[in-house]
Amino acid sequence: EAKEVEPMIPFCPMPGGALTANTQMLRDNGIMEKYPEIIRAMGEVVRKGGFGTSVTPVSQFYFQQAFNNVMMGPWKKIADGYGKMVLGYFGRTPTAPDPEVIRIASEQLKLEPTTRPVLELNDADPSKGIEPAKQMLRDAGITDLSDENIFIAATCKEKGIDFLLGNAPLGIRMKKTETEAAPAENSGPKRVTVNGRSFLVELSEGKAVVNGSSYTVSVSDGSGETAMSGGDSGGGGEVIKSQTPGKVFKLLVSEGDQVRKGQVMLILEAMKMEVDIQAPRDAQVTRIHVEIGGQVKSGQALLTLL
Repeated sequence: EAKEVEPMIPFCPMPGGALTANTQMLRDNGIMEKYPEIIRAMGEVVRKGGFGTSVTPVSQFYFQQAFNNVMMGPWKKIADGYGKMVLGYFGRTPTAPDPEVIRIASEQLKLEPTTRPVLELNDADPSKGIEPAKQMLRDAGITDLSDENIFIAATCKEKGIDFLLGNAPLGIRMKKTETEAAPAENSGPKRVTVNGRSFLVELSEGKAVVNGSSYTVSVSDGSGETAMSGGDSGGGGEVIKSQTPGKVFKLLVSEGDQVRKGQVMLILEAMKMEVDIQAPRDAQVTRIHVEIGGQVKSGQALLTLL
């Protein structure tokens, strides 16, 4: 995808560093086929965003917004960085952003457009700066308040703390030898097909994980009965599905909780973005289909509301 000579690149910019990161994330999520459509969508995103210089992090803002426009519908979900850019929180763009996009971004992010200097905005934010970063480290039990650790906490927040605690996924891709790549005969998830539908299933110590959703099971050898609880019981309810592939970053509700319309119930991480999953109405959470750290596909069930 990086070999094409394209004279229109100024109107649809994707620098090499951003290109490789974004296409790898698309591959990781199994949606590389969306790449041409996302790149086409970037033309409108760049134009309506005010032609900000396409270097880090703006190139990522463009790709994230184009990704959202393709996966969720045009301007249905404003990426946080892109929205703040058009609203003026990173300074003034070379040309004025589209007024309708400004309105949508303001409405979704609940922020008013601003012309205040960026440094002034940052200085007025109590969550930013050296002291708040030191407090984050102390709260996590990290006593080494070195400049490096302060910088990591200040810039990466919770993910930085996870990194310092050794809890962050490394994401290292390594080519394995045939011996290393061959799984044990009965270990790991298995792909099964039932009534023409494909499922990824793993059984372990009374628990079954089916396409990322956990169930309690009691399985006997052979063809005896299998009891399963925790799945959809057919009792109704509204299933909230993911509009995009990603990883479950936070679960903010438990089964049985009452939620209000607009309340954030779950946060997905997709394409370096945090995607809030909000309650569409006042309801009760009757089922959570995913776990923190689990990978989800577009259209996969996340929660059931009653």
